Amino acid sequence: MTKALEGVRVLDMTHVQSGPSATQILAWLGADVVKVEAPTGDITRGQLRDLPDVDSLYFTMLNSNKRSITLNTKTERGKQILTELIRRSDVMVENFAPGAVDRMGFTWERIREINPRIVYASIKGFGEGPYTNFKAYEVVAQAMGGSMSTTGFEDGPPLATGAQIGDSGTGMHAVAGILAALFQRTHTGRGQRVNVAMQHAVLNLCRVKLRDQQRLAHGPLAEFPNEDFGDEVPRSGNASGGGQPGWAVRCAPGGPNDYVYVIVQPVGWKPISELIGRPELADDPEWATPEARLPKLGKMFQLIEEWTSTLPKWQVLEALNAHNIPCGPVLSTKEIIEDASLAANEIVVEVEHPERGSYVTVGNPLKLSDSPVEIERSPLLGEHNAEIFLGELGISHDELPLLKAQGVI
Repeated sequence: MTKALEGVRVLDMTHVQSGPSATQILAWLGADVVKVEAPTGDITRGQLRDLPDVDSLYFTMLNSNKRSITLNTKTERGKQILTELIRRSDVMVENFAPGAVDRMGFTWERIREINPRIVYASIKGFGEGPYTNFKAYEVVAQAMGGSMSTTGFEDGPPLATGAQIGDSGTGMHAVAGILAALFQRTHTGRGQRVNVAMQHAVLNLCRVKLRDQQRLAHGPLAEFPNEDFGDEVPRSGNASGGGQPGWAVRCAPGGPNDYVYVIVQPVGWKPISELIGRPELADDPEWATPEARLPKLGKMFQLIEEWTSTLPKWQVLEALNAHNIPCGPVLSTKEIIEDASLAANEIVVEVEHPERGSYVTVGNPLKLSDSPVEIERSPLLGEHNAEIFLGELGISHDELPLLKAQGVI
């Protein structure tokens, strides 16, 4: 069976997380992704190692299903080889600092002169303006994209989210732009430039907070448990801030992840009141309607927690689901990595690696009925040099050792 992006060649000049997360998705969708690394390799090969002298999990979990070549693009021969790679590719992706690729001699004008059909995607920290040259990292993007100021509890500091919305979130945005550009090329015959900024991607994921910022002009946000409102959206703990109030309630035996997140819909209040042993609240005018409960959200979830704190979270989950009440246990990373259903859905996958042995990685979250995915291990540094340089670019067997000796590969 063919793959969705079969026949698409991606020149992957990315490193660390935001870029590799994007190109890994393209590889899972069937593209031939050629990762171009400096002879020293992507820096994450050696970062956060759990085993000495082997590629780190940081690298392996972001570079599945790719081929790797090494190339020193600062050398003249390296630039010639890169030119040929650009000529043969459909997509080029990079996440270097602003202007780095231009300084190599490969401006957008030069790239489209080499290959007018290429889609050239750049991931940067920020758009054009006063922040352009700021160094961008995951939590910097969260801080400047609206996430940190709205994450945490009212009386605490801004908090980063564990989800990598700055890096991998931007990578997913880049994938959408690349696929749209490839589709448009089927009509125009031309490639185009795709630019995605980490700050912009985070802000897109925080759009509901801008919704609430504008709602503040008309009074306090009743869906929030906060008592005081100023002129900006406050941190509101685990409140959803949406139309249906929710909160993470503690369960037995009281460990750090012994919680269930519960959402109280109007139709769910009667069964909840029965479960918690307070059936009279279903008809009490002080509690019976969403409008009556809104000013007492803290007290409402306190009553629910008095019940949940006596039971394990899986028992709470079973009881709530029996009444179709939206809820979910807080799963620890250990529980996730051991979850049978996630393994069955091939979203938690075990992969064999020739140097580190087996490791667990995240599988493809995009399930296409006609484009099945088998998660393959990440490539070793320069593993495909001979395959690509000799077999595809036509470099002679005699030149290959010279290129290595001269530091070109």
